[in-house]
Amino acid sequence: MSTVAEQLARKSSRKPSTKQVRLRLVYVDFWSAVKLSFLIGLCLAIISIVGAFLIWTVLDQTGIFDNLNSLFKDISGTSGTDLKSILSLGTVMGFSIVVAILNLVVTTALGAVCALLYNLSVKITGGLLVGFTNN
Repeated sequence: MSTVAEQLARKSSRKPSTKQVRLRLVYVDFWSAVKLSFLIGLCLAIISIVGAFLIWTVLDQTGIFDNLNSLFKDISGTSGTDLKSILSLGTVMGFSIVVAILNLVVTTALGAVCALLYNLSVKITGGLLVGFTNN
């Protein structure tokens, strides 16, 4: 009678058989695609808002806005327009939030349209052939 360790050693020396399965993707659930594209759009919106804040902070700390303001005043010849008041943090963040919301809506709608188009094209093409193995 052999021990459990010897039985396990014999089992591990055998080569496992690989089984391949070929499946067709013939349907994408509409609401799952909408939810996934909404979450992707939400992540992109958060990234764009945080990125705009970080870029504005870096440009403000390095004094780029002051240099641009003096260059703008030299070129235009007017002293009444202040570029720093136009590019304030509130203005930049407000614009960034509006762009992020529009991006969220467009990304969600694009995911829905892609799911609908795929489901319609499956009737013509038969679906996407996908292969799987159990390695």
